[in-house]
Amino acid sequence: MSRRRSVPAAAVATATVLALALTACSSKAEEESGNGGGGGGDEGGIATGQGVTDDTIALGSLTDMTGPYATLGTSVTQGQQLYVKEVNEAGGVCERDLELVIRDHGYDAQQAISAYNELEPDVLGFSQFIGSPFVAAVKDQVDSNDHAVILPQAWSASLLGSDYIHMIGTTYDIETINAIDYLMDEQGLSEGDSIGHIFFEGDYGENAVEGSRYIAEERGLTVVEQQIKPTDEDMTAQVSALGREGVSAIMISAGPRQAASAAGVAAAGGLNVPIIGNNSTYAPQLLATDAAPALLANFYYASPAWPIGAEEEAPQSLVEAYSAEYPDALLDSGVTAGYNAAQVFVEALNGACEAEDLTREGIAAAMAELNAYDNGFGIEHDFSDPSQPSSLESVILKPDADAVGGSVVEREPAASELAEGFPRG
Repeated sequence: MSRRRSVPAAAVATATVLALALTACSSKAEEESGNGGGGGGDEGGIATGQGVTDDTIALGSLTDMTGPYATLGTSVTQGQQLYVKEVNEAGGVCERDLELVIRDHGYDAQQAISAYNELEPDVLGFSQFIGSPFVAAVKDQVDSNDHAVILPQAWSASLLGSDYIHMIGTTYDIETINAIDYLMDEQGLSEGDSIGHIFFEGDYGENAVEGSRYIAEERGLTVVEQQIKPTDEDMTAQVSALGREGVSAIMISAGPRQAASAAGVAAAGGLNVPIIGNNSTYAPQLLATDAAPALLANFYYASPAWPIGAEEEAPQSLVEAYSAEYPDALLDSGVTAGYNAAQVFVEALNGACEAEDLTREGIAAAMAELNAYDNGFGIEHDFSDPSQPSSLESVILKPDADAVGGSVVEREPAASELAEGFPRG
C-alpha cells in the first residue's frame, strides 16, 4: 500500500508535578486519562494489545512544557489534542475513541525515562516524545521488549534502525547538510570560508555537527565548533569566539533561547553573518524580544514541513481549526509538527484496523506500509525502511513578523546532493 488518506484531513516525577506543569502551560493541554490494559481481541475478531479496549485506544505523549522546549511542547501537544478531537468527532478509529495520556518531563532525563516507564504498559504507542537523548535511552528497551511505536519530536540518526521508532522528516545531520548547502547556494558562503557551529552536547547537537563536519570536508569549509549545555542561554562567549575566528556564517543546533541570544550578540558585536538553525531553534515568540531585529535580518532555519502560515490548503485548514480551538494560542511550527505526527499515527492505526491487528506489532507493520505518505505539508515521507529517515528534504524558512506563524518559505523543499551519499555509522 502506498498511501492512505487521514480522516479527517483538517479534520516524571509525580502526579502533583504533572498537574502543576500542565495547568501552568496551557488550559487546553490537560491530561486525559487512558484506560490502559486491553489485550487479546474483540468480538469482531480484531487482535488487540496494550492500550486498547473495546471503546478506546490510549496513546502516550511525553513532552516538555516547562523546560527549554516548553513553547514547542505546548504547541505540539495542543496540535495533537486538536487532531484527536477531530478524529473522535468523525467516529474514531476502528470504532474506538482515541485518548492522549500526557506527561511533562521538563526536558529532564530522569523524569523523561520515568514517565516512559510509567505509561508504557498502558498505552498502545507514543504519538509524541520530545528529546533525542531520552528516546535514544529507551531505544534498546523498545526494540527488544516493549515494541511500542514512537513518533518522536526528535531527529537524531541514533534513532534509525528501529522497526518501532519513526521520525517524521530527515535526521539532524542531513538537515544540517541541507542548511549549510543553502548558505553556500544563496548566502555567499564559499570554499575556503569558516563556519561556526554552536551545538548542544548530547544526541541532538552531536548528530548535527556530524553533518557540518561532512559538508565542510566535501566543500572545502572549516568548522569552528562551540559545544554548549541545554542550560546555557547566554551565547556571548561562544559568538565572541566565533567572531575572533572570522567565521562567515553560523550554524546553531540548540533551542530558541540560544538562537535568539546568538543572533542578538552577533548583531550587537558587528558580526553581520547569516545564522541558520535546525528545526527546533526558532519560535515566533522570539519576535517579541529584543533579538527580533537580528532574527529578521540574518536568521534562517530548516524544517521538515511547510510553515503553518503557508498558502497551501492543508496549512490553511490547520490554521482555521487550531485558531478556533485555541483562540489565544500563538501559531508556530510545533502545531504543525504535533498535528502531522498525530495524522501519521492515525494512518497506521487505520491500516492496522484494516488488517484486524491493533497490537503493537500490527501498528509497526502498518507503519511500514506508508511508503509514499503526503498529508499536504510539502514533503512526501517513506516509513518503509527503518534504516533511513522518512525524507532527505528540508524546507528553509525565514522569520517574518507579518506572516501567520512568524515565518515564510525562503527555499522550497530540497535535499543537498550530498545528502544521498552521506555515510552512516
